[in-house]
Amino acid sequence: MHRSLRRNKIRASMLVAPLVIFIIVTFVAPIGNMLYRSVDDPLVSDFMPQTTAALEGWDEQQLPDEAIYAALAQDIIEGRKAKTIGKAAKRLNYEKSGMRSLIMGTSRKHKKIQAPYKESLVDIKKGWGDLDNWKVIKRLGASVTASYYINAFDMETSPEGEVSFVDPKEQIYLKLFWRTIWMSMLITGMTVLLGYPVSYLLASLPMKTANVLMILVLLPFWTSLLVRTSSWIAMLQAQGILNDLLVWFGIIADEARIQMIYNAIGTVVAMTHILLPFMILPLYSVMKTVPPSYLRAARSLGATPWTAFWQVYLPQTVPGISAGAILVFILSIGYYITPALVGGQSGQFIGNLIAYHMQGSLNWGLAAALGVMLLVLVLGIYGVYNRVVGTNSVKLG
Repeated sequence: MHRSLRRNKIRASMLVAPLVIFIIVTFVAPIGNMLYRSVDDPLVSDFMPQTTAALEGWDEQQLPDEAIYAALAQDIIEGRKAKTIGKAAKRLNYEKSGMRSLIMGTSRKHKKIQAPYKESLVDIKKGWGDLDNWKVIKRLGASVTASYYINAFDMETSPEGEVSFVDPKEQIYLKLFWRTIWMSMLITGMTVLLGYPVSYLLASLPMKTANVLMILVLLPFWTSLLVRTSSWIAMLQAQGILNDLLVWFGIIADEARIQMIYNAIGTVVAMTHILLPFMILPLYSVMKTVPPSYLRAARSLGATPWTAFWQVYLPQTVPGISAGAILVFILSIGYYITPALVGGQSGQFIGNLIAYHMQGSLNWGLAAALGVMLLVLVLGIYGVYNRVVGTNSVKLG
């Protein structure tokens, strides 16, 4: 019997193993890599090794001595030959503006670098006589850093090492996180308002008719996301279909056309349309399990149609609302393509800025830190949702 149980366990493990491997490769490993990149900062220590090693014993009270300047000179000369000094300069420039021009300007005049190195480097670029620049190099010389998270929280580190928030007018990331949350909540609310009547109609109609209408609900899934988003550009722009109809009916004047694209309105409208099926399907599956006799029984006991709906039908569909709401909210909070196409400046999400740092500025560390913050935010919201609503009350049918 023990051998038989062991064989069954081995067989079950072999059946589950492909799924476990798939989850590790496509989910666990990318998240782990993102967590690692958010604190990994080897560029300065790798491409300016002599300088970072020499700065370990520096007291930061006065300019470094000749030996440290000599180490910097060797790193710049060798980095120019290997064409790697630009990577360290770019990383330092993320932390303090002007560092890239300081290092690259010195690199271009490397032939003038000679002993005594301190005087030579200061003559080439006066920035080497600035104590703050050296403090930045020393701080970023460590291979593990929290600077990406500091930047992600719209904070900055002073030359003395003190961390503080930047001026509110210069804050970017916290405002984007807040915009992402409230717009995702608005989109979720819009899908509930639009999806509930549609789901109720589908659940109330005969099966043959409901199946035909369900095909129309699923039809957007058969169309490219890019095509669906682009169609809203044609409809919502100033010279688009919707504005033409408003002008034709005399609701607005031709010179007072409404700008409904490349802003928050365009993002909300387009994403509500795209995510609406994700609300309808859970609602429909739950509504189909509610017996119509419950409403008839309430009516027979003297309840009005509204009372019967509000006190009998709606409470039984709350699990479907909960499932659709959490599904739509989590999908929308990480959306990227639609806000990029129709959002403009006021309709961008935090995902768009993460994509920019991944593809544009190539600041992968900051992108990883923002991604970790978004992940923690989603988990926190889900935790609150679980405490308030409870996952046990979420049903898909």
